[in-house]
Parts: sequence; structure tokens; C-alpha cells
Amino acid sequence: MTNLLNILLMAPQGGAGGQQNGWYSFLPLVLIIVVFYFFFIRPQMKRSKDQRKFKEGLQKGQKVITIGGIHGRIVEIQETTVTIEVENSVRLRMEKTAIAMDNSQTIEAK
Repeated sequence: MTNLLNILLMAPQGGAGGQQNGWYSFLPLVLIIVVFYFFFIRPQMKRSKDQRKFKEGLQKGQKVITIGGIHGRIVEIQETTVTIEVENSVRLRMEKTAIAMDNSQTIEAK
């Protein structure tokens, strides 16, 4: 059993094994790249895509929260800007990129 474990853990050696040993030295680098892709790059690309779809789908009357924490309702949409209405009919015009998330699930108290 110990001999089998030693054989499995040892790197191949010999004449043709010298070239294979070069490939084995790149294996950790390839694994690191794969891990970074699946755990960091791919989820970030998905979040980016979802955020872009959200900003393209903004509609008049939708309740939103800005990246600054301002809660309001969209009253007007232009190409790159939106106008949101906050309390007491105060209107703020801001870039679409400043809209962070949808806030439709909250109940407005009157």
C-alpha cells in the first residue's frame, strides 16, 4: 500500500518523462486560472450583465434606490438620465448608472 502511494506521488522520470515533467509544472498555474475564472471572473461578468439588463429595463413609475441610498419613483426616463421623485414632489435628475436596485417590494406609507 505504501509503495503504491509513493508511486502515485512521485513525478514521472526518465528520457520521455523530462518533457512530461514540463507539462506537470504548468498544471498548478492552469488550475489557478480555472479557479479564478469560475469563482471570480465568471460571477462578476454575470452580475455586470444582470445590472446592465436592469438599467435597460427601467420603467416609468418603478420604485428604485440609488447608489447614494436615495429612495424614489421614476417619473421620466431619457437616454442616459432618469428623473426620480422623492418625498413632497421633489424631483432629482441623475444618470442611469446611479440607479442601484429595484425597490418595488416596499410598501409606501401614507
